[in-house]
Parts: sequence; structure tokens; C-alpha cells
Amino acid sequence: MILVAKCIVAFVALLHLYFLWLEMFAWTTRAPKVFRNFPKDLFEPTKSMAANQGLYNGFLSAGLIWSLLIKDLDWSMNIAVFFLGCVAVAGIYGAISVSKKIFYIQGVPALLGILAFLLS
Repeated sequence: MILVAKCIVAFVALLHLYFLWLEMFAWTTRAPKVFRNFPKDLFEPTKSMAANQGLYNGFLSAGLIWSLLIKDLDWSMNIAVFFLGCVAVAGIYGAISVSKKIFYIQGVPALLGILAFLLS
């Protein structure tokens, strides 16, 4: 079960690296195709705000990757569960404030990762 949990951590980390790229480097090019409900004329004016969000996603990803590199299993699990918890909270808040889709994309994988660690 630990291997499953670590695979989920890697998946969530990669997902947040994608969000980093999308929000920091592709906000005006690729993001309009991803965020179809967001008015197209707002992508350029919100570029710096999106880059800031991307930076936070990068920190989440860095924490999750760090957890995979820690040799001590207890510390690795604690760090992973902390960062997965941060992602889960962000997914829940996003579902409440923006779109339920955010919960399924961010929250569910994070919660599955936490569950996999708790069951291991």
C-alpha cells in the first residue's frame, strides 16, 4: 500500500507541476483552452495573478516531491500527508468558491493519497 500511496503522491506532484506551467508560463496561450468558462478578455489582465497561483502550486509540488526523497518512512509519510492535506483543502475550497470540478481534479487524488498512507 505504501507503493500505491507514493504513486499517488507522484501523480499529485506532477499535476501541480502542470498547474505551475499552465498558470506561470501558458496563461495567455494554453490556459484559455483549459479554462473555457473564464472570459477570454481577462487572461491578459490576470496574468500576474495566475503566475502567483502557479508559484503556490509549485510549492505544493516541491513539498510532495521532497516527501518522496526522504529516506525515513515516518518522516516521508508525515511530509506527504501534510502536503496532500494542503492540496485537499485547496480542492475543497476551490469546489466551494469556483467549481465542483476542482474538487475532483485536486481534492479527490489528494484524499486518496492520504487514505492510502493511513491504510499502509
